[in-house]
Amino acid sequence: MTDSRLESKVSAAIVAVFALLAAGFALELFGGYRPLPENPLVDPSFLETKTWRASYADKVAAEEEVFEYDCYFCHEEKKKLELTFDDKGAWVRPEEHENIKMGHGTHGRNNNCFNCHDQENMVLLQPRDGTTIEMQDSSRLCGSCHGPTQRDWQAGIHGRTSGHWDREKGEFQRLNCVNCHDPHSPQFPGRAPAPPPNYLRKVGKQGSHQDVEEGAEQAEESEEEAESSDEAEPEMDDSEESKPEAADAEKSEPEAEKGKDE
Repeated sequence: MTDSRLESKVSAAIVAVFALLAAGFALELFGGYRPLPENPLVDPSFLETKTWRASYADKVAAEEEVFEYDCYFCHEEKKKLELTFDDKGAWVRPEEHENIKMGHGTHGRNNNCFNCHDQENMVLLQPRDGTTIEMQDSSRLCGSCHGPTQRDWQAGIHGRTSGHWDREKGEFQRLNCVNCHDPHSPQFPGRAPAPPPNYLRKVGKQGSHQDVEEGAEQAEESEEEAESSDEAEPEMDDSEESKPEAADAEKSEPEAEKGKDE
């Protein structure tokens, strides 16, 4: 056999092998490709960067109405307001303030409006040292009681900060306490968790790509089949169950007679 004939046969064999492989891929004998399902869009609420509530300073900067912060919009300015308490010392909330939920602390001693509001001028805030604070600077009032938290907030550890840490490169913004905490009930509200990342497709036993969700569906189907097979098993009749007991009784009778003869 010459070298040319050997080369032609090897070439023909290689072409035949590649042709068979091409046919196998075309017929999906090695596991066909399945297009990935479209990923569902994330709820836009998870992409929202705004806080769940707006502060007085935010509304003033946006030139929005702030009449709900003006106590004298309803109360007489020159008349000193007196609060009413029940026999347990809890503040009796008027119908006009049904939207206010007093839950500042678990001890129940912080249910007095004038722990924070200035009784002589209710549009101002008043910490325990007797000074007055403007409404838009309410974080100072929070810090008069929550000192360690205020230090963390000033350092950027507590709360959220935006902008540039290097002030020379751009603006730096620190949110107020009331952007995240309701001053009357400051416990931070919970929120639904964000959806998990999309699952990767895993390789099956024969090389075919299968979704994790499809695998879970197959597992559920197998469990249902197992349950149905258990329910389909024939129940043993009482007569069949009594047969072994009768046989044991028949065996014991000769033994008892033998004992009597002895």
